Amino acid sequence: MIRLRLLLLLLVSLLSLHLGAQTRVSGILTNKAGKPVPGASIGMKGSYDGATSDSTGRYLFDTEEKGNQVLTVSCIGYQPFEKSIELSGSSLVLNISLRELASELKAVVVTAGSFEASDTKRTTVLNSIDVVTTASANADITAAIKTLPGTQQVGEKEGLFIRGGSGEEAKVFIDGTLVNNYFYSAVPNISQRGRFSPFLFKGTVFSSGGYSALYGQALSGALILETIDMPEQSQASLGVSSVGLSAGYQQLNKKKTFSWGGSYSYTNLLPYFALVKQRVDYFKVPAYQDADANFRWKTSKTGMLKFYGTFQANRLGLRSADIDSAALKDAFALKNHNIYGNLSWREKLNDDWRLFIGSSFSTNRDDINNEIQNQQNQPQHIAVLPWKVKAFNALSKGSLSQVKTVLERKFAGLTSIRFGAEYLYYHDDITYNDTLLRHNIINDHFKAAFAEADIYVTNNLAAKIGTRLEHSSLLNKANWVPRVSLAYRLGKLGQASLAYGIFYQKPEKTQLIIDPNLNYTRASHFIANFQKVTATRTLRLEAFYKKYEDLVKTYPTMNNNGYGYAKGVELFWRDKKTVKNVDYWISYSFLDTKRDYLNYPYALTPNFAATHTASLVVKRFITNWKTQINGSYSFATGRPYYGMRYDAGSAKYEMFDQGRTPSFNNLSISVNYLPTIGKKDSKTFVVWVLSVNNVLNQKQLYNYSYSYNGLIKQPVQPPANQFFFIGCFLSFGVDRTQDVINSNL
Repeated sequence: MIRLRLLLLLLVSLLSLHLGAQTRVSGILTNKAGKPVPGASIGMKGSYDGATSDSTGRYLFDTEEKGNQVLTVSCIGYQPFEKSIELSGSSLVLNISLRELASELKAVVVTAGSFEASDTKRTTVLNSIDVVTTASANADITAAIKTLPGTQQVGEKEGLFIRGGSGEEAKVFIDGTLVNNYFYSAVPNISQRGRFSPFLFKGTVFSSGGYSALYGQALSGALILETIDMPEQSQASLGVSSVGLSAGYQQLNKKKTFSWGGSYSYTNLLPYFALVKQRVDYFKVPAYQDADANFRWKTSKTGMLKFYGTFQANRLGLRSADIDSAALKDAFALKNHNIYGNLSWREKLNDDWRLFIGSSFSTNRDDINNEIQNQQNQPQHIAVLPWKVKAFNALSKGSLSQVKTVLERKFAGLTSIRFGAEYLYYHDDITYNDTLLRHNIINDHFKAAFAEADIYVTNNLAAKIGTRLEHSSLLNKANWVPRVSLAYRLGKLGQASLAYGIFYQKPEKTQLIIDPNLNYTRASHFIANFQKVTATRTLRLEAFYKKYEDLVKTYPTMNNNGYGYAKGVELFWRDKKTVKNVDYWISYSFLDTKRDYLNYPYALTPNFAATHTASLVVKRFITNWKTQINGSYSFATGRPYYGMRYDAGSAKYEMFDQGRTPSFNNLSISVNYLPTIGKKDSKTFVVWVLSVNNVLNQKQLYNYSYSYNGLIKQPVQPPANQFFFIGCFLSFGVDRTQDVINSNL
């Protein structure tokens, strides 16, 4: 408690720094027809000083910047505007006329099932700054996505759990290609974060269903990420936090046609563990090393070649009480190495044709050791169940190589067609040793061809029609999937969309080891969507129905006889206007789902699905204090839990216990302070970050674990109720303060 007070005292001291003289900037924004432009963002480039135009187009703000600066204006439907101005302390009146963008922004857009950001042709719901300033996210993209409707608050396992689907049924793509190990390797009953920093990406598309035919092998949804192009200028960065260090450098040539750079970070949770007691005994404190490199080359006026590669290494070891014996402990140790590389090229061949070629390679190695230990932490060898199968070691090596090509042809108006193909080679080498030594190698040559057309009948009526043809050499089976979406404009700002599609996915590799003759799993999606969007407000309503077929059953034999359904309604509301200088959004999901799969004795609501889920995210920037305050509250009703035991007589699992966990509640807060070190011309910027997850210290219970005989059950909880973070991030060469706000590494 004393440490926390000291941190708060430090923050208050920083906020008390003297503020300099200010310049008042005001004016009116209009379009070329002379009509006012409301809801536009006006501000000083490289600063948080700015305002939003009101219903008459008027704006007014004060700034402490001095000398020659750049005023920027941005608004949905208009071309970005920049103007150099001289700030001397005297008031400035600047009336600005904005030019409308091409008619494509006036056209209806198919949106059923997808939230998109940083794509000027579509509705912006969350951008990169939204991701890193969501208080509960800790700078993890998927954690920020969990504040959107359609997702579940699952804390004991990594992955995005979307609309009744498990974490394995959502996939992540970077620059068009699949990421094989997006999350850090699994640890028993502890969720793992994503491997990639949100600062890498300029675009984010979250699909909770009905995603494009250019992507496949995701039964429930897709997270599609696009890396940034050229940096603004050469720059360096340095970060020091309560759990680690980071540094980076980026070099841009004078012509701004080529850049290269790299970064390194080291994270060690020992300081956090010293402050917050953990429920498990970490005999190897989690430590992570991450090094990456990139280059970007503008090959022509319209061409871009990009490379990004990373190497990661981490290790941890944790010990917990054995549920089957009060005299024993379970000790789990993990060493992980991961390499990922992505090379992509896009080019506009002429006025009508565009080409994209993407390739990637990844390899992942998990060295796992699980021991049964006595109270003195000495290994024990017990040759009876269940302990004889609890003691094991495993070496899992997996790699994925892939290449993808997409050609796009533009026609009159906004109509276009895209088509292409992809090839993926999976190689998994798994050695597992408990009572027996088993060595399995799995190879799969996966091929797909796809085509998709955007058809605009008018600006008010559009359709997206696509299809995929896929073949797996491992399954020796092919599938064909149709997908279609329609959109119709309702009034000036509203639109309605409908979507239907079939989605296939291969069984998990652990299941294919047992039975390589399994078939694809399948889901059919039906989606109806309405949304109304202005520059400052977004309203989105969506209803969906999913039908699952051919899910994998593990008992009484491995087969594809599983089935299920998921249906529900979702709401998203974002408002930047009602409360001055406050941006907030609310999401709500209702989910009704059941499935008969794995060892379920009959169709049950899966233990990762809550009926009601809601989130509230609030952000307030106090200009005079150069401080941003962010709050995030998430709620979910209790999830079902089941105690099941295998009955040899009936050759199936029988239920001996069931119930629901308490409701999930999590209030998180972060405060970010952005002073400038020295003069503006020094190009040195700093961000202080203080954040606390689960401020109210509420007990969170995700599930239950059962003993071998079913007589004992233990709650599955997070290692600690709260997480604290404090950090200082410096950037040299360009103001990256927005990038590192709330960078809870």
